[in-house]
Amino acid sequence: QWRDHVMIAAHRAGSMQAGKTLYAENSLAAVEGSIATGAEIVEVDIRRSKDGEFIVMHDSWLDRTTNCKGEVVEYTLAELKKCRLVIEGTGAVTNETVSTLREMLLTTRDRILINLDNKLEVTDLPGMVAEARDLGMADQVIVKENLWNRQRIDAASAALAKAGGGFQFMPILADDAVHDAAFADEVDKVFAPRAIE
Repeated sequence: QWRDHVMIAAHRAGSMQAGKTLYAENSLAAVEGSIATGAEIVEVDIRRSKDGEFIVMHDSWLDRTTNCKGEVVEYTLAELKKCRLVIEGTGAVTNETVSTLREMLLTTRDRILINLDNKLEVTDLPGMVAEARDLGMADQVIVKENLWNRQRIDAASAALAKAGGGFQFMPILADDAVHDAAFADEVDKVFAPRAIE
């Protein structure tokens, strides 16, 4: 249905609009703003709390995006829920806290596609997909993983097989890690993705 159509995606939930930072990145408010402006995909970054919960956060440290300090993995989910998100550039502290993957999925369900940028290990992909599947929205999810060599292709293939079907996979081929166009062809042959970042 999307062939010959360029989809508009909102990066880090769409915190910036018209060149201005309006919302805290990866926030539920940013998602609402992206939906209101007509974006078709919202991209968010996934990490884990100290107690293993999937949370939405780009950086491995809390300092830039919240009013807390330190590494994300040193905080339990309950502790992260006490951290308030800040608006980058202004430093304004919002009323929003760090979202769980589940909260983000519930906010996007049946409203906008969600693109999960895995900031963890490739072996965490099946767990992310399982959360979406539990909510009946695996078909509304795109998962991303960085690939730069054959070992990463094999690891991603195994993780995707474990996750089961019904969702989209979008490989990331970073130009600072992939220097051979033939590698992109190999990725395309293995995964036949609808898109590559």
